[in-house]
Amino acid sequence: MRKQTRRRRLSMTSLIDVIFLLLLFFMLSSTFSRFAEVDLSTASAGATGSSDVKKSFLQLGETSLRVNGQDVVLGALPDRFADMSSEAETLQVIVSLRDDVTAQRLTDVLVILRGIDRLSISVLGS
Repeated sequence: MRKQTRRRRLSMTSLIDVIFLLLLFFMLSSTFSRFAEVDLSTASAGATGSSDVKKSFLQLGETSLRVNGQDVVLGALPDRFADMSSEAETLQVIVSLRDDVTAQRLTDVLVILRGIDRLSISVLGS
């Protein structure tokens, strides 16, 4: 005599538990915050400016920072441009990068410059 074997139904409970745990894990491990954005505009050739716009040239290196040919410390940058922007209605800053500049260094400088009123920033492309 042969025993009849019944097929056992698959239980979906363990599958649902695993899916719930994975969902919980991915929700808790992911970040929903937005990273800070820095607006960039590249300097264009042949752009005409109005007469009330004063231009300034900033050279950025890995360890050096020069404004209009004079060495400046990163912490003194807001005071330097605040004095210049009070003289003119709008101050345009053209940022030139050396080959050794890191993206973090450029971002640090742009964040400081963004905090100054009436300042227009253009980054020269290579």
